[in-house]
Amino acid sequence: MQTTSVLIGGAWVPAARSVPNLNPARPDEVIGEYGWCDAAQAAAAIDAARAALPAWSATLPDTRAAILRRVAQELSARAEDLGRLLSREEGKTLPEGIGEIRRAAAVIDYFAGEAFRTAGHHLPGLREGFEVVVTRAPVGVVAAITPWNFPMVVPAWKCAAAIVYGNTVVLKPSEYTPACAWELADIFHRAGLPGGVLNLVGGDGRAVGPALIAGADAISFTGAGPTGRVIMAQAAPLMKKVQLELGGKNPLVVAADADLDLAVQVALDGAFFASGQRCTASSRLVVEAPVHDAFVERLTAAVAGLKPGDPLLPEIRIGPVANAVQRDKVLDYIAIGRAEGAEVATGGHAVETNTGGYFVAPTLFTRAHNAMRICREEIFGPVAAVIRADDLDHAFAIANDTEFGLSSGIVTRSLAAATAFRRISKAGMVMVNAPTAGVDFHVPFGGRDGSGFGGGEQGLAAIQFFTETRTHYINPGRP
Repeated sequence: MQTTSVLIGGAWVPAARSVPNLNPARPDEVIGEYGWCDAAQAAAAIDAARAALPAWSATLPDTRAAILRRVAQELSARAEDLGRLLSREEGKTLPEGIGEIRRAAAVIDYFAGEAFRTAGHHLPGLREGFEVVVTRAPVGVVAAITPWNFPMVVPAWKCAAAIVYGNTVVLKPSEYTPACAWELADIFHRAGLPGGVLNLVGGDGRAVGPALIAGADAISFTGAGPTGRVIMAQAAPLMKKVQLELGGKNPLVVAADADLDLAVQVALDGAFFASGQRCTASSRLVVEAPVHDAFVERLTAAVAGLKPGDPLLPEIRIGPVANAVQRDKVLDYIAIGRAEGAEVATGGHAVETNTGGYFVAPTLFTRAHNAMRICREEIFGPVAAVIRADDLDHAFAIANDTEFGLSSGIVTRSLAAATAFRRISKAGMVMVNAPTAGVDFHVPFGGRDGSGFGGGEQGLAAIQFFTETRTHYINPGRP
């Protein structure tokens, strides 16, 4: 496979141009040259997917399942080397990179089984002699636009779900992390997927996005809120089906009765691992007053112990942020937090290394309040703010005071408190004594308000977006 090529209609063809893919831990290291398409190539990929749709939608479920299982098996077998590639191009630590490859394999294997469960309904009619059958049909050509923070698993769950339900796909990964998507497309191609069922285009979304939106029947996007709103604005007049998985400003409530050792570990994991570059990260730590000071003291020490460095080294738990743009954005928000009056308990600066990577010290703000920009806007980096709450009701109100609604969590020993929070929280996913980041592949994923639109992904939610119902009224007449 030539990395400067793109996959259109089952063939690797030269892209309009190519751009180097750089290691964020070592920006002088070029991982490879990857193809960037123009609008004409994006339109050609849509045409290829459209041509492949009739045959693929009629393919038997066991054929679809067998192809997906072969893909899952190769991902599992190559988890070590693909995980290293992921860590080099995205900046995750090596265990996180390998873990993401294994999760992608598990997701695809799960959807292989879903090939046999695309069930409909048989219902009695309300007119004499009639019966009613409700079936599910593919939505059609899907444009899957994926982010840089999970460069293997998000393409995996979008493509696997779309393909298994009989759709064809044009995948457009982030221009910052193309390598994993190229590998995934190549694995699908070699696993026997017919030409045109999965097409891969690269490049700047502003150049290829309009062609994908205009030509596809459905658009599944994961990324930043402003980009999601642009996609919705372009798709709405065309009456296209849209699924948006956007950002978060996720609260973790620490109740007065919490096990503080557990609370610190949950906050540390949720807020800082993967360099905080998760839409489900715990960026607001809402702590009841009686345990506030003790929690801050313990968490500050734990965060200070996270030393950023080369993610391929076994002792490193925090890698770089994904690129220079993201590093500068995170540092700008740290400056904003200071200007707003929040105090930096630890971190708050770039980390210089001999590799020149995009490292930011994990940063914990204290004396924050929910009106600050660092508590309202998604930073998407290793930064969290502690907010003191007077009592549990106050903590719940702070947690819900956000334009986002993706994930939320509580650490408590009280079943009553946990149950109350589960009922009150407006987030799409609610965690009890667990990090807000980290979900299973067989259940719905997604949020509401500024965090999502068009339904959830994964698990039982996937069939709702990637298929449409058809209702059949049947009058067999007299024998």
